[in-house]
Amino acid sequence: MKWSVHQLYKLQQKGLKLDEYVDVSDVKEVDPQIREVKPVHVTGRADISSAKVTFHLNISGEMILPCSRTLVDVPYPFHVETTETFLLKPVEFELEEDVHYVKGEVVDLDPIIKEHILVEVPMQVFSDNPHVEGAAPQSGRDWEVVAEQEKTNQIDPRLAALQDFFKKDEKK
Repeated sequence: MKWSVHQLYKLQQKGLKLDEYVDVSDVKEVDPQIREVKPVHVTGRADISSAKVTFHLNISGEMILPCSRTLVDVPYPFHVETTETFLLKPVEFELEEDVHYVKGEVVDLDPIIKEHILVEVPMQVFSDNPHVEGAAPQSGRDWEVVAEQEKTNQIDPRLAALQDFFKKDEKK
């Protein structure tokens, strides 16, 4: 998704509508946790003036991440709405908003789209079915994965004798 500054000036009166699928599979090299990224759907519009171009983008797609418990593939959908501004001419004063400066004569949205996808990667993702073939084991010799709710209802065996302590006082 690249445009020259000259092309953008030609589109100044018409406006620019976006509706494209973008291949961003090279984000896997930046974040090895991402196993696969399907082509990302980018929609939106661009407001073009003589000094700047403002893109209003909707980025949606799906990435495959490893389950934090079992390491099986988990599809993770994402949707990002963002506004990105590119300055076409250098300015001598500081702007209050975040802007991108055009390098050379080309406005390139690909790095920004990839950056937003990388920000959407969650810290942990869990599979709905932990017993899928090829998954990491959920139990072993003297250990097992326990849900937090199951753990709160259990009584520590070392303190089990104290459970009846107050019941004895009530009988007397």
